[in-house]
Order: sequence, then structure tokens, then C-alpha cells
Amino acid sequence: MRIEHIAMYVDDLEAAREFFLEYLDGHSNDGYHNVKTGFRSYFISFDDGARLELMNKPDVADTDKTSERTGYAHIAFSVGSREKVDSLTECLRLAGYRVKSGPRMTGDGYYESCIVAIESNQIEITV
Repeated sequence: MRIEHIAMYVDDLEAAREFFLEYLDGHSNDGYHNVKTGFRSYFISFDDGARLELMNKPDVADTDKTSERTGYAHIAFSVGSREKVDSLTECLRLAGYRVKSGPRMTGDGYYESCIVAIESNQIEITV
């Protein structure tokens, strides 16, 4: 069994799509739009087969995204090496994204950084 895809609602669908294409080497479909409901989405695919569905719909509530809450905490991307973790973290910092932690070695053995991006959602970058 495998996870087929993970989905997240965003306010700015195009900006979220561009983030995953530009910084995380995603590939996007042409998008979907249900004219009746106003729902729009893109599927972002990654080279290893993982997929992320970015969704937007009028009147979806944007609630507080504190890191200490129940539910999904972050999406983690493996970039293959410590050097790539370091360089992507610096690239995102220079682009104006907030580095919440790292790069660092965690107590459970991961070399990672955590970036606050995409409407205050967290992206973890790891080896």
C-alpha cells in the first residue's frame, strides 16, 4: 500500500503551485476548475511518484496555523544530501521565507531544516 496523494487547501493557488515547481522540482498538470462550485486544483507530481493536490474553493476557512496543533504538521521533502539541504534552505531564506529551524541534526537522526512557506504551512527539507 502507498499514499496516493496528499491535498491541501490554499488561498493563492497559483503562488502555491509556483513554489512547488520552482523550489522542489515539482511538475504540474494543467489544473481543474469546477465552474459550478468554484473549486480549482492542481496536481503536483514529483520524480519519485509522490503527488500533492493543491486546492482552492471560495469560502474555505483559513484558520490559525500554529505549529503546535493537531492535524498534519508539515510536508517533508528529501533532497538527497546535507549539502542540498543547506543550499535549498539558504535559497529559500534569501527568497524571503522564514527558516523556523536548522539546518541541523535532530535527536531522532534526521538532518533537516523547517521552512515556513505556503500561507504559513511548514515544509521540512531533509536528506
